[in-house]
Amino acid sequence: MFLSVFDMFKIGIGPSSSHTMGPMVAAGRFLDKLRESHLVAHGLRATLHGSLAHTGIGHATDRAVILGLAGFLPDTYDAAAAETTLSQISATGRVSPPGLPELAFAPPRDLEFDKGAPLPGHPNGLVLMATDAQADVIVQETYYSIGGGFVVTEAEQSAEAARDRSDAKVHPYPFETAAEMLAMARESGKTIAEMKRANERVHRREAEISDGIARIWQVMKDCIDRGLDEGGVLPGGLGVKRRAAAIHARLKEEAGLNIAQPHIANEWMSVYAMAVNEENAAGGQVVTAPTNGAAGVVPAVIRYWLDHMPGASRARLPDFLLTAAAIGGVIKHNASISGAEAGCQAEVGSAAAMAAAGLAAVMGGSPGQIENAAEIALEHHLGMTCDPVRGLVQVPCIERNGLGAIKAVSAAALAMRGDGTHFMPLDNCIRAMFETGRDMSEKYKETALGGLAVNVPNC
Repeated sequence: MFLSVFDMFKIGIGPSSSHTMGPMVAAGRFLDKLRESHLVAHGLRATLHGSLAHTGIGHATDRAVILGLAGFLPDTYDAAAAETTLSQISATGRVSPPGLPELAFAPPRDLEFDKGAPLPGHPNGLVLMATDAQADVIVQETYYSIGGGFVVTEAEQSAEAARDRSDAKVHPYPFETAAEMLAMARESGKTIAEMKRANERVHRREAEISDGIARIWQVMKDCIDRGLDEGGVLPGGLGVKRRAAAIHARLKEEAGLNIAQPHIANEWMSVYAMAVNEENAAGGQVVTAPTNGAAGVVPAVIRYWLDHMPGASRARLPDFLLTAAAIGGVIKHNASISGAEAGCQAEVGSAAAMAAAGLAAVMGGSPGQIENAAEIALEHHLGMTCDPVRGLVQVPCIERNGLGAIKAVSAAALAMRGDGTHFMPLDNCIRAMFETGRDMSEKYKETALGGLAVNVPNC
């Protein structure tokens, strides 16, 4: 099992990795499939299923598919060009993807939200089709957006086990579980970050790894800074005000005064996380960590570590992110990071586990203490539902990231007070998370059909 640090931390756009980035990536992949087919297409159609249909409008899934079929991708997204393209498509009912002829695609007619039974492979499914001059389908593919911007076809999903066996032959530390990770650390004498970096070297040169990790943090930091400066009301119709900038201004005013409460550290962690998730809700550039809905936790903990904790060093950033990615990969491989599949425990819970592990690593923690930190953070998110009001990644998502960051730091601190031995192994906690998600009612898994999503003010 190998998931790169650059798989776990993708640079993209808000508001959702599974509902925005994933469908855009799927549309891009479908265009590639159409180009490779050498068939002459005249039109395109798309059908959204499951959670993509239920909360697609709030998550901008329709917009993502339209732009994806026009040739846009998350990592090169140009907001101004996107608005111009959307206006043109609305006026003409046609898209002009690079390397293909102009194709008929009128979203009111050709983009369907199917709110019936979800497709069998995952709650986030979409079917993309190309048609000929008689409107008959000539190319079709089913894609599943499985969380964190990851997209698989039906065939790829069924071939996953064989791919994992192949990965084990080429990577020096092919751990699939936390137990295997700890055993390999003991046998090799290496840290989790060192093992993760060795696996990355199979695919990239050392300079590429270092430069890529530096870029990940730069995008995270820039996102925090934008969120701390920006005010106003978030789009979507809920009227949710941005709060991070005002809270940050107050915190800076109070710095150095004898009026700060002992819990002031929690406010700093929360404001950093909220800044990221307000940017995400506004459709800004974020890094999946491991998803957009949970994008604020890891950068908030890193920023808190760098700016507020004695002894922090930018030179240790790669250790933080590589360790976090290792834990995120184990969770994704053995459970899920998708809110539509397992609730918000799979998103913010996973993010908190990743952040706690990364923080424990840069605090000098042993592999056992790092695994313990991740377990504590995930354990205390178990059962958390994904119930976004009106399908928007705003309520309760923005504040939830702040609390996730606080739990991550607390988990790392508790683990560092111990020796790494503890009662509940991380692997068992991951299994419990997935079983809880499997048993959770569908109305609490990103469908906006239950929980807070339906308990909203009437005024």
